[in-house]
Order: sequence, then C-alpha cells, then structure tokens
Amino acid sequence: MSEDILINITPQETRVALILQGAVQELHIERTLSRGMAGNIYLGKVVRVLPGMQSAFIDIGLERAAFLHVADIWEARPHDNSNTPATPIEKLLYDGQAVMVQVIKDPIGTKGARLSTQISIAGRMLVYLPQDSHIGISQRIEKESEREMLKERVQKLLPAEEKGGFIIRTMAEDASEADLQMDIDYLRKTWATITQQARTKPAPSLLYQDLNLAQRVLRDFVNDDTSTIQIDSRENHQMLQQFGKTYTPSVLSKLVHYTGERPLFDLYGVEEEIQRALGRRVDLKSGGYLIIDQTEAMTTIDVNTGSYVNGRNFDDTIFKTNLEAAHAIARQLRLRNLGGIIILDFIDMENSEHRNAVLSELNKALARDRTKVSVSGFSMLGLVEMTRKRTRESLAHILCEVCPACSGKGQVKTARTVCYEILRELLREAKQFNPREFRILASQVVVDMFLEEESTHLAMLGDFIGKPISLQVENVYHQEQYDIILM
Repeated sequence: MSEDILINITPQETRVALILQGAVQELHIERTLSRGMAGNIYLGKVVRVLPGMQSAFIDIGLERAAFLHVADIWEARPHDNSNTPATPIEKLLYDGQAVMVQVIKDPIGTKGARLSTQISIAGRMLVYLPQDSHIGISQRIEKESEREMLKERVQKLLPAEEKGGFIIRTMAEDASEADLQMDIDYLRKTWATITQQARTKPAPSLLYQDLNLAQRVLRDFVNDDTSTIQIDSRENHQMLQQFGKTYTPSVLSKLVHYTGERPLFDLYGVEEEIQRALGRRVDLKSGGYLIIDQTEAMTTIDVNTGSYVNGRNFDDTIFKTNLEAAHAIARQLRLRNLGGIIILDFIDMENSEHRNAVLSELNKALARDRTKVSVSGFSMLGLVEMTRKRTRESLAHILCEVCPACSGKGQVKTARTVCYEILRELLREAKQFNPREFRILASQVVVDMFLEEESTHLAMLGDFIGKPISLQVENVYHQEQYDIILM
C-alpha cells in the first residue's frame, strides 16, 4: 500500500503527517523553541576539573557549563575486560583543554547538560561508534542465528580501513544490503564532517546537531511503500534536496514541493484529524466507538457497540465491532503516540474462535507500527494487555496542558498552540479575502503571548500577507477561544 508523507514547515514548528489510503496514520511535531540538545556534539573547553568529585565542568557555549563525570569519559575506561581501575580524571583533563563531547542529557532547571566523550551517531538501521571497533546487536533481536547473520552482513559491507564500530538496531532485521550500505555511508560521511570541523573550529563550538524532524523523515520514515514526500516550504524543499543528495540519494525522486493555494494539511484533512485525536471518543464506521483515557500510569481503551446492530445475532455484532476496533486501535496508538502500558477492553466474546480472530487482526494491524509493541492474549477478565515503547511525548502532551479550571480532570490547548492556530487561520483567511485589516479577539493569555514570545512570528506573518494585524483582549473568552475579524 502506497504511503504519502506531508511536511508542513513554519518558523515556529515542523509538522509531519503520514497518510495511508487517505487516512492519517502518524503525526509528528517538533517546535523550534523546544528542540532538545541530546545527541548534539560539541567541541568544548574545560572550565574546571574537580578531582574530589572525579568530574569536570565543560563550556559548550550554553548559559551554564555542562557536567562531565569520569564514568562518561571513554578514555578513562579499561577496554581490555580486565579489572584495571579507571584512569583518574585529573590525568585526562586540564583547564583550558579542548575536548569533543556529546550531550547525553538535556539541562534541567538549574542543572547543566550531562556530557560524554563516547560519541555515537544514530542512523536508520545502525548506530555508529567511531571510537570502538566492536559490532553489537540490539537485545531485541533474540535469535542467535539471526544475530550472527546480521553481524556478518554488516562486517562484509565495511571498508577495510574502517576502525569504528556499529550497533545494529532492530530495524535492520528486514533491511536489504543496499539499505545497510546506505546507512553505513551516511554515518561515515557525518563523522568525517564532524572531525573536519573539530580541526578548524575554536572551542566552544557546535560540531553536529541531531537531525531536525524534516531530515529525520528522509532518514527514518521513507521506505519502498512511500509514494511522495510533499513539503509546503520552497526553502526547506531545497534544503532537503541538498541533504538527500549527500546522505539519502534514493529518496530524491519522491520529494515534491507543494505549491497549492489550500494549506497542505487542510487538503488532506489533517487539521480535523488532529482535533479528533485530542478527544476521548473515536467513532467507528459501523456505529460503534472507542473511549480512550490516557493517564500517567497507563492508557485504557474501551470498545462499545454504540448504535451498531447489524448481523444475524448479537454475537456477530460484537465480533464485527471488535474486528473494526482492532484496526482503529492500532491507528490511534500511532496517531496519538500512546506508549507504556495499554489495556484494551474489547466487548466480551464467548466464542474462543472470535477472540483468536480479533487478537490476530490486532497483531496484523500493529505490524506496521515502527515502534516496538508487545501484545499478550486475553486475560481472565477478558482484557488484552500490551506495551508500546515511549519514543517521544504523546500528541496530547505536546499540544495540551492540564486545565487550571478543572484541576487536571480535563485538558486545554496551550496558549502557544492557540497562537499557532490563529497564525494558520490568518494565513488561510488572507488567501481568500482582501480586508483592510485583520483583528484578533482572544483571551488575555493568548494576546500576551502574541505581544511577547510570539511577536516576531506575528510580525513576520503581517509582512508576508501585507496587511496590518491588531489584537484585542476579550476577558470573557477562555484560553482556546478566539475570533478573527475582517475590518
């Protein structure tokens, strides 16, 4: 089945939607202001070595110095599998020294970033370890024969002069020789660029930033089933073409610059799907529905027949509703990016063949999920227990915050999310109408956001559409409520 990838890029955020058979299957959002630093590689400068704590503070160009412990220094570890003690940090580092480091933990509150001198660069199938000649394999690949075969395949593809090592990721299980070779070439090119910059740049300097969302699409998301990758930004389309030429040439023919009048996400109904994905209820075509509740501990999904009464008897109605629900659940898990422990409460089925068929259909639908999923059978209570690895924040956690009015029992969109919706609505209105001025009526918190943190984006949009934009506070409006008046 062919798959289309949509990339909507604005100065404030990048959004990616995966479309299969006209339906949104996955949604990824990355905001400019909240991009993490984990994975970034810097040429740092040692500010202070603390022998008593066996640690050092490293200046990598941030507001606060980052923290490096001796346990995270690659050179300090014994690599001969002996009981040789680690080399003390004062024998490895000195004040003013330039050292290449990688961020392994983002700064939190008053704590600086956590660093390591062991560099690792993630690819689609492999992780490159330029300082280590060892070839490791993901523990999730359990069959010993398959582990050895993958190890041999990667070893044969490495050039004779290669001194670095690799970790083979789970995704490499079904990879072709061409896919593995492309990943190896990409990782070696990236490392060559990093080392070249380390020789020419002063400390502190950023040497490598983990790929942004649009670039990760080319590296991680594209497969043989991908038909097109549509980007609605000319500048970023050109940037992705350049990135693709260097690292992923096989995807160049699929890149398309979308130039239509309607917003790309509107054209494919993605905006409406996002709104539905923030709700508890998901309606099924048959008339049944799901109720999805996400909590800190787990996510529960309840299946109900609703108005569906088709079929020769009630057992058939239940069975057909559960079959449809299995596909809907798999899609909602991907779309909402729900992870952790998930409890599925299908409608009770007395027939064991029906239960097995529903479980089989669920596993088939989950097979397309790029995130690791583990499903158990029906429990004594008739529940299906499953886990899905948490790879990033869920959609609700990205777009919403706990509602202060209901003490956490519900959710409202953040002021920034509402601002971005207003910016998109303004752009949409500007393409259809030609008023003298646009006036935004919104709550105090949204107007304040536009006057302060989002003032640049608002001014940029005003310049782009060539019309003045004014703001007016409506005290009776709640945070999500707004109106755009054409003056």
